Amino acid sequence: MSRIGKQPITIPGGVEVKVADSNLVTVKGPKGELSEQINPDIKVNINDNVITVERPSDKKNHRALHGLSRALIANMLEGVTKGYEKKLQIIGVGYRVQKKGKVLNLQLGFSHPVDMEDPEGIVVETPSQTEIVVKGINKQAVGNYAAKIRDLRKPEPYKGKGIRYEGEYVRRKEGKTGK
Repeated sequence: MSRIGKQPITIPGGVEVKVADSNLVTVKGPKGELSEQINPDIKVNINDNVITVERPSDKKNHRALHGLSRALIANMLEGVTKGYEKKLQIIGVGYRVQKKGKVLNLQLGFSHPVDMEDPEGIVVETPSQTEIVVKGINKQAVGNYAAKIRDLRKPEPYKGKGIRYEGEYVRRKEGKTGK
């Protein structure tokens, strides 16, 4: 039995959950609305503000889908109630960021500034010139956009310059030594 899949999910107050015939789970809450298509083999039940996810057999595919489906539904519930956020730090001399409307302007040591437009449903804030906060209700979209920003200038191992997640450890290497 899946350790994650068998756990029930309690629906918080102010959140509405619907399961359509085609296993389309729609979650509506104070921060917005999300929907996810769950595999038709997996059964999603709602009883007394508790969601349970069941699988039809012990096949490897069904076992994998069991935990995945439960996690997707739990992430949607958390997203519409609390939301998700990823914090990024920019480290390096002359590296900075600023927000112009819905466009994120990054100066990362290239010959040109890099402009990134915020995707739908994502809010980006810049509390300082070296910090970026990516917020949204969809966990996957927030993580994906934060990863795209980080990919522009990954932290390098010699000086540690680049864009990194808050709290991320960058393993440093020793430079060349002369004879």
